[in-house]
Amino acid sequence: MTTALRVPEELSARVPAEQRGQGLDRDAVRLLVSRGTEVSHHGFAELPGLLRAGDLLIVNTSPTLAAAVDGRIGHARVVVHFSTRGDDGRWAVEVRDPDGRGTTRARAGGPAGTEVRLPGDVRLVLEEPLTGRSPRLWWGRVPEPGGRVPEADAPGPEADVLRLLGRHGRPIRYSYTERDQPLSAYQTVFALPAADGAGSAEMPSAARPFTARLVAALVSRGVQFAPVTLHTGVASAEAHEPPYPERFAVPETSARLINAARAGDGRVVAVGTTAVRAVESATGADGVVRAAEGWTDLVVTPERGVRVVDGLLTGLHEPEASHLLMLEAVAGRAAIDRGYEAALRGRYLWHEFGDVHLILPEEAPHTEHCSSNCR
Repeated sequence: MTTALRVPEELSARVPAEQRGQGLDRDAVRLLVSRGTEVSHHGFAELPGLLRAGDLLIVNTSPTLAAAVDGRIGHARVVVHFSTRGDDGRWAVEVRDPDGRGTTRARAGGPAGTEVRLPGDVRLVLEEPLTGRSPRLWWGRVPEPGGRVPEADAPGPEADVLRLLGRHGRPIRYSYTERDQPLSAYQTVFALPAADGAGSAEMPSAARPFTARLVAALVSRGVQFAPVTLHTGVASAEAHEPPYPERFAVPETSARLINAARAGDGRVVAVGTTAVRAVESATGADGVVRAAEGWTDLVVTPERGVRVVDGLLTGLHEPEASHLLMLEAVAGRAAIDRGYEAALRGRYLWHEFGDVHLILPEEAPHTEHCSSNCR
């Protein structure tokens, strides 16, 4: 990304599109379209006319959790962002300081043994950093009453956290937004409740502008949908760290749909970077998608390339964001630089309530795309 690009503060989307004027819906956002280095400007409602019969959209069905909870460390007020639930019953969490404006600012993590008191007499004990690269995220555990550490498969503390989020949690909110929003504002039309209560700490926001009406129009045009799941963790708003391991699932039916689209004339377009990470994690070196689930630590970079995805529908990311490496893997740096320069000139809005960017190939024979862009 061109280092000279800077996003003015006034281009942050402060409220959802439907709250910006009477009669507006979620799809009342702008759509920047890049085909190579050619750029055009549209409304999101024009999306059906920009796709064609046989194209396939990969969508993330992860629901958004009310992942922010007020707490105290000693006498100090803090906010805990519950990020990712581990297989051993612990949670990856980020502890932040209230900033007095209804949002939060970063604080140092830890140290080990720190106890955070949460509503409903729930205690969270910080145990160790999630990774050695950053002290921001820590593994924390909710001990059972009496202080006993539960067994890894014990359901009690895990259920306590989910109840805590359901009763006392709210969506994670960043400082560029104007006010708190209900959890429904952070759910996409594709979100499906998970049987185990799992979900995303932050909304898979590229899908937010979709409405039921627009989905119906796409289906009528012959566009297909392949659902996948990737539960997103807490992004590093300040440090722009690369993503850490996240849970994902690509079902057999979706794998078949994607392989069939690639065998025909359709383009495979991922809705969001989370959908790219999920489907590329289920794709072999032979370019075939197979049903898969578990944890993925895949980071898609220009060096690694993409094996399946022809195009990407995504929000606008900060120039320093690690997501931009994935965009470059899909379209190349020249195309992304040109698109972002056009977005700034056109006064597009950034972040989860903002405008969106559709990246399509100039020409998309699948074999040529893969042979030149996958590793």
